Amino acid sequence: MDFERVNMDDITEEELQEAFRMNELLFKLNHTMPMTPEYEEVLHELFGDNIGENSTVQAPLAGAALDKMVIGNNVFINSNCLAMARGGITIEDDVMLAANVQLLSNNHDEYDRNVLLCKPIHIKKGAWIGAGASILPGVTIGEYAIVGAGAIVTRDVGDYEVAVGVPAKIVKTLDKDKFKK
Repeated sequence: MDFERVNMDDITEEELQEAFRMNELLFKLNHTMPMTPEYEEVLHELFGDNIGENSTVQAPLAGAALDKMVIGNNVFINSNCLAMARGGITIEDDVMLAANVQLLSNNHDEYDRNVLLCKPIHIKKGAWIGAGASILPGVTIGEYAIVGAGAIVTRDVGDYEVAVGVPAKIVKTLDKDKFKK
């Protein structure tokens, strides 16, 4: 799949205003007492209908184009997540993201830094992303897969696979029959 090219010089006034609104909501979320009705209200204003039931997002959260991020049910996103979602980020049900995870669905063109090269990230059901891991544009993390702490994932990780290292490599496959479904 080719990258979608987004020229930031062509952003409309409407898109710019929406980016400002998202930044204000991120600031408000990051400065609101967690696990309160006010926090939940800001979280739902930020993600709209794109966040499932019983999902938790711990502050602080950073990112851009969060309207292109979809979070399933029973998802836990720990603190300091960076979600650069211009290319789209889908997180299915029952996923866990540890602290300091980076989801980077876009990168800059090396010759024209105002052009973003975007590909979606897809994290499938039950996956677990370890602390400080980075998931790069176009990567799919399979069902019940594990990405080890600090890994930089440049290629897809299959269902039940465990990937570690820089760049991440598959080190084993989990026994799918041991998972409760």
